[in-house]
Order: sequence, then structure tokens, then C-alpha cells
Amino acid sequence: DDLLIDAPDKSLLALDKHPNIDICIYNPKHQVGTPFYRRALNVVTDFRGVNQRMHDKTFIVDGKVAITGGRNMADEYFDYDQDYNFRDRDALLLGEAVRTMQANFEAFWANKLSVPVASLYDGWGLMQKHVKVDDAGVQQVYRELHEYARMPENFAPAVRAAINATPDSFDRLAREMAWGRVEFIHDVPGKNGNRWLLNGGGQTSAALARLVEGARDSIVIQSPYLVMSDKALALFRQAVARGVKVRILTNSLASTDNIQAFSGYRNQRKKLLKMGLQIHEYKPDPANRQALMSRVNPPETPPVFALHAKTLVVDGRIAYIGTFNFDPRSENLNTEVGVIVHHPALAKQVQALIETDMRPENSWNAADEPDQYVPLTKRGRVRLWQMMPLKPLL
Repeated sequence: DDLLIDAPDKSLLALDKHPNIDICIYNPKHQVGTPFYRRALNVVTDFRGVNQRMHDKTFIVDGKVAITGGRNMADEYFDYDQDYNFRDRDALLLGEAVRTMQANFEAFWANKLSVPVASLYDGWGLMQKHVKVDDAGVQQVYRELHEYARMPENFAPAVRAAINATPDSFDRLAREMAWGRVEFIHDVPGKNGNRWLLNGGGQTSAALARLVEGARDSIVIQSPYLVMSDKALALFRQAVARGVKVRILTNSLASTDNIQAFSGYRNQRKKLLKMGLQIHEYKPDPANRQALMSRVNPPETPPVFALHAKTLVVDGRIAYIGTFNFDPRSENLNTEVGVIVHHPALAKQVQALIETDMRPENSWNAADEPDQYVPLTKRGRVRLWQMMPLKPLL
């Protein structure tokens, strides 16, 4: 979708004109080809539609190898932002799950909600941006990209070394692969087509609910945002009642990039703790930050490090890695994907990584009121958002 696209119009059109590149925008209602006044009209006439995003993240090569997880394509997801970077998680896949993933991509690509980018700038009238790029403009964009890519100072030495070592990495990756049963779960284009209501669930949330319902001993969750719907609250209340130990790691107020979402979590944090959930909040400067960001030399003031991984481990046997945040937006509005891996050894490895992030040097216990470590101004902004009736949109 185009809610958070950060690219000039002419650059998008120039890339789309490359003979090997096609670009479609899913549900384009925000930026691409859309002037501000049309965006405002969309909010009034199709409120649910403007809130329906494609949150999927898949990278598929030749229909044989694929990556999915929480990572977007931006500097802060690859440790290159000077102010704010994310702790994320991906899964590299081969086999039948890749074919399912490819079919899901094709279904979205062919759906009427996916619009070729060039067509978003065609047409007439005030309700559309009118941007053109001629052949000379296209070549200028390509030259600028090429010049940037060929300058060594624009890339960390470790990145260039990794690129050069790519041919030698395949044997290592083959040795590290864990073979087992994998399910690729996904929502459908236009998830919950109801034009006005903001609920309804989806295939991904239903699959994850079944995992929680099947838990017998433990549930470990890592999610950047934690706002539970009434259905989710009931689900976890039932899990605790049958003796399941539930531990959750989410962002603290100090580390979060989304104070609106944090306001929803803050409104129910005491209730979640009272239910018996153990909640840890990630610090903005965890002790393991430099080890995780070792590719980049930190500036004098290192960037904030925050969670963006979306992971669930059930009974130390089954792991979900994907795009689903534990909030109403992922449950009802955004399309989401992910993989459910039935492999105890791999699930235990993933759980151990989350437990490392939960250690006192990396996270605060939510019961200890970690908001106290945040400036009063930020706490005040969150309190204002807490008064807004935003829960279905968070």
C-alpha cells in the first residue's frame, strides 16, 4: 500500500519504466497519485478502506526460495539509521511453503485492489496528481542510482564484504537449514470487505488463535505493539486459566516508535498483568544492542533500538514468524502473513532469542512501572492519546 511510501513520484515512475520492473500499489488511497484533498475525501467516504493496508512482507526468488518476517525496506530495518533502528526477525524458506507464498503473491497482484503505478498518474481532473517522466528523466534517475551504488563510501565495508561473499554463503546456509513441516498462513485481498465496520478477523488471526487455544504449557510472544481486542483478552484469559504460562515482550514507552499504539497498551496494561500475563518492555538501549548492530560503528550517541519482530512460540515446539502485531489492526484491518514452523529444536532456538531480550539488562518488567524512565512530555502525549477512542484502529 502507499501509506508510508517515501519515494518521489518521478523515481517511482522511472523504476516502473525499467523493462525488468513492474510496480503495483495495493489499495492506493494515501499518497501515490493522490493529492491531499482526495486523501481527505477518502477518509470521509471510505474510512474503513483507507485503514485497510497490505502489511504482508514477502521476498520470493524464482518461486524456489523466499523470505518473510517483520522487516520493511528502509534504513532503520537494516541498522543504518542514525537515530532509530529495529530489532526484527525473518525466516528463509524452501519447499512447498514457497509455492503457497508465490500463489498468494499472484492473487494479490491480480486483484483489482492492486493498481499499476503508472495508471495512478494518468487521467484528468483535480482528484489526481499529474506527474510525467520522459525518457531523459528516466535515464537521469538511473544514472543517479548507479553513481550512488558505485561509491564505496555510501556502504559499510561489512555490507560490501557480505555481497562479495554471497557465492560462498550457500553451503553455510544449506548446513544451517532446519527441515520440517511449515505452513504459510495469509489473509486474502480486501480482507473483511465490509465497508464500514472495523472488526471481522481474518485467516491469519484465526490460525494464530488456534495455536493459542492448543497451548498446554507455555506461550512466548514478541510483538512491537500490544493492544488486545476483547476476543484476544478472552483467549489469553482462558490459556492462563488452564495453567499456561504466558510471557510477552513488547516495546517500552522509551523505545516505541508509535505512541498511539502504546496508548492502547497502556490503557490495558494493568488488566493484562492482573490476568497473570508476564510482560517485559524492551529498553531503548539494551545491553545486546551493539552485538546486534555490530556491522555499523555507533555514533557518539547510539540510535534507539526498538522491537519490530512479530513472533509466537507455543509449548517450545511450534513457532510463528511473520508480520502479525498483537493488536486489532492486524487482527481485523491489515492483511498479514507468516509461517508456522512445526520444529521443536528451531522453536526452542527462537524462544531462547526472545528470552535473551527479556533479561533485565535488555528489558524492564512491566510491573515495575518503566514509564518512569521517560520524560514527562512524552508521558503527557501518551495520556492525551489514551483519552481517544482509537482501540479498533491500533
